[in-house]
Amino acid sequence: MGASSRTAITLLGDDLADDIMGTVGFGELAYRLATQRRPTPGQTRVFEAVLAALADHGFTPTAIVTRLTYLSAPDSVQGALAAGLLGGGSRFLGVTEDTGAFLHDVLERYPGPLPQTPETWDMVALDTVRAQKAAGRLIPGLGHHVHKDGDPRTPRLMQIAEEEGQFGPHLALFAAIGRTHPQVLGKTLPLNGAGVCGAALADLDLPIPLLRGFALLARTAGLIGQLAEEMRNPVANDIFLSVDLNNRPVPPDPGDHP
Repeated sequence: MGASSRTAITLLGDDLADDIMGTVGFGELAYRLATQRRPTPGQTRVFEAVLAALADHGFTPTAIVTRLTYLSAPDSVQGALAAGLLGGGSRFLGVTEDTGAFLHDVLERYPGPLPQTPETWDMVALDTVRAQKAAGRLIPGLGHHVHKDGDPRTPRLMQIAEEEGQFGPHLALFAAIGRTHPQVLGKTLPLNGAGVCGAALADLDLPIPLLRGFALLARTAGLIGQLAEEMRNPVANDIFLSVDLNNRPVPPDPGDHP
């Protein structure tokens, strides 16, 4: 993929200094590194919109642990960033991969040609939601602990994908799930930003097992911002003390262990 000689560095067959630096944006380069093909301008725009959507979302656990780790080890910026990234799992950030993989599995198992109209997509979505409910499983990308009336990232990313001709079957199925799930679940939940990002990345033909990696790539930028703010206006010690000074002792509880 990349190679170095005494006088040059090549990356994906291009000269790094002459052909990439100052010419290829970071988002486009990240896409190329993952796929080893050049994205179209439309694919690049959607991909970079996803990165922007996932970069930061306030005082999430990933941001808090990054700040607290920096408080504990200010000599280890890499440790603080790594601590935040390690928190990218099934509740935060990992939903991007979980949703993309879930939608991809439904589409892979779908018999015959894929639907071409919203009405037929709704039928597929209804069957999908019913199957998940019957199995007692949640639907990745559905629901948000803050944006209970709608995640603002979701319609915007769908709009960008539409504008760039990148609204594919994963986004179509995800949108249909958003329209139909109240009929099955008896309540209306928002399609969250992490989920729509997973659907969009899957429609860009990016490797499904790497979708969480792109979420972590985006969040790295956000965590750098959190660290920069912590250095200027530290709050980690206040977070630490608010817990340390307000805890209360509880008696030992061995549970059911002998």
